[in-house]
Formats: sequence, structure tokens, C-alpha cells
Amino acid sequence: MTRHAKPENTFDALVIGAGAAGLFYGARAGEAGLRVLVIDHAAKPAEKVRISGGGRCNFTNIHTRPENFISANPHFAKSALARFSPQDFLDQLARHNISWHEKTLGQLFCDGRSGMIIDMLLSELHGTGGQLRLATSVSEVAKTDDGFRVTTSAGVFEAARLVMASGGLSIPKMGATGFAYDVARQFGHQIIEPRPALVPFVFEGREKADFASISGVACDVTARNERAAFEEAMLFTHRGLSGPAILQISSYWEAGEAVTINLLAGLDAVAALTAFKAGHPRKSLATAMETLLPNRLVALLLERGDIPAVPRLADMSHSAIEDLVGHLSGWSVKPAGTEGWRTAEVTAGGVDTGGLSSKTMESRLVPGLYFIGECVDVTGWLGGYNFQWAWASAYAAARG
Repeated sequence: MTRHAKPENTFDALVIGAGAAGLFYGARAGEAGLRVLVIDHAAKPAEKVRISGGGRCNFTNIHTRPENFISANPHFAKSALARFSPQDFLDQLARHNISWHEKTLGQLFCDGRSGMIIDMLLSELHGTGGQLRLATSVSEVAKTDDGFRVTTSAGVFEAARLVMASGGLSIPKMGATGFAYDVARQFGHQIIEPRPALVPFVFEGREKADFASISGVACDVTARNERAAFEEAMLFTHRGLSGPAILQISSYWEAGEAVTINLLAGLDAVAALTAFKAGHPRKSLATAMETLLPNRLVALLLERGDIPAVPRLADMSHSAIEDLVGHLSGWSVKPAGTEGWRTAEVTAGGVDTGGLSSKTMESRLVPGLYFIGECVDVTGWLGGYNFQWAWASAYAAARG
């Protein structure tokens, strides 16, 4: 039967999820000659793309490499990432005359609104003959002799390939669900326990009150635990700690453990304080610290006893300065938890990669079944890495 002779409800590939990965897969599969239908229960496509990067979409990172991703199998992402690079996505943007710029740490953003990326994805999907049905919920997925039968609120569809691109559990107000995990379990796949990632920390008791008292204060830090370390900005909030450094380390954090914060990251604080002492021996330690840290943070650290109340630097020995710098470079805090799925940017964990082909993202258990994007146990760092995984995993599935 030729492509054009297929019944209206029959497709070569049916994609569940009209986000970054699902739409990108639809276009790439269409280019390969497949008849594609993308469905989503949401009323609008690619909402995560829309809100990303403050509305400008941090669509990739030029430093992308496998080490920027967390997975029970750290080697799994290598094949897909190698086959579709950040430059390959930039080539896509060039074809659509979408301009972009680089911010810090290799993060790439649109010069215009993030909707330009969504428009590109939709244009490419429709341009290759792909169809999109929104506000379409799925009630049943079944395996057939020829592929899959998917029962939806818009009718029953059949396809030789079923591609799960419905994401993870992060940001439920945007419609996030665990549907991909349900389908994976239905067909015998294991799930690595999903957990919120790239998410702020919350605290209890005195620390919550202390941090809330200087909400809005930010400084550059290194946040670390035994598994990772990130030198970026940290932000005090009404509930605890946020900012890029905290979001990054949260993906590696386990409940109940402390996080070490170097409040003097990037500074030669001993030299700076020694020089200040030499020039201003009658000034207080707090005044000297205000040249290194935000004033409100210094006041809080003084109140907490993290900075001693030394009225004259002349009275402070060099070893005492070294001890202070050592303490503030290893400032330990123990979060009570995270803000959870409500504000988590991505989901860590997901469909166990042991049941998938790293080259094609196809199930090793059920031929024709694919899992791509956030629902897979591959989680990127903050800064465009998760979108690059969406593009790369979708490309691998479409062209594998």
C-alpha cells in the first residue's frame, strides 16, 4: 500500500507529545518519507519551549558533551548526541532565518521570542506532511500485529511506530504527567524512579527564616557535594536557595545530605582581606567583608556567627583570616527538601535506558515502540542541554 493510500486514521508513526522532542521527531520522520501524526492532550504545543529562557528559549549549549548529562547509564546518550550536534540545530535555525546569541557558559538563545522556535517546529512538521492534533487525550494503547492502536478522544488511530515524547513530571501546571512511564511499564520496561531536577532547595527552622530575611540577594558561589560541583550564581529566596548553582547541584542531591557552598568562589579572599587590613587597620571585619560579599549577606553571616564580630582588623591575626576564609569557603547547609515538581525544570530518572537502543531509541522489548526526550533516563545540566537531548534523541529515533 502506498503512503497516500493509507486510511485516514492509519500512519507510519504516531507521536504522543507535541513538545520539543515530539515535534522535531515528526519533521525528521516526515523528511524520511513517513506519514506522521503528533497528538497532545494540551491545547497548545511546546509550552516548555515557549517559557524557556525567559521567553527567548535557551535552545542548546555549544559545550554539549555526554558528561553534561545524568543517567544510570552515563554512556547511553553518546550515540544520539554525536549524531545530532548543537551546530546541526544552528543549521536548522539558519534555514529559517532565526538569529541567536550566546550568553554565559555556552548557552544559546533566540534574539527574538521563543515562539520563533515553535513556529519553526510546526512549519517543518506541516511542511513534510505531518499532522498535529491538540486537545486530544489518550485512553488506551494496544499492540497489534501491524503496530499499535491508540484510542483517543478524537478517535482511534493506528501506526506501525509509536513514539512516546510526552515528557516527565516537571511543571504539572503545564499539563505534565507520567503517561510515558505508564506506557513503558505496560510494555515491560523498567522505570528509574523519577525525581525533580534543576529545582530550588527549601529549608526549615532558623535557616528558612534567615534566608527569607535576605530574599533577593545573590552572589557567585561554588555549590558542591561528593558527586558534582558548579560555580555559578546563588539566590536567597523566601523558602531557601535558588539560582543556577543551586539548580545544578539539586540534580545530584539526595534527601538528607548537606551541600557545601563556597561563598568566596573566584576570589583570593585571604589576599583581599590582608590587603584591606594593611590599608584600613581600624576598620571592622564586617566592613572588609562587604567588599567581597553583598552587605545584607554579610550582616546575616555576622548575626549567625559565621563572621566574628571583630571591630578592628588590626586585632585579627593572619591565621584567623585564613580560618575565616576556610569556613566561608566550606559553608555547609542541609536542605529540608526541594520545591518539587511545581518548579522543577526537568525530570531526572525515567524510562530505563537498559531497555532501549542507544542508536535508535527503539524499545528492545517491543519493536516499533520508541521513547525520546525527557521521559528517558537522561537528564541534562541547566543551560540548553535538555533541549539538545530532545533534538538529538528525536533525530536518532527518526533516522535510526
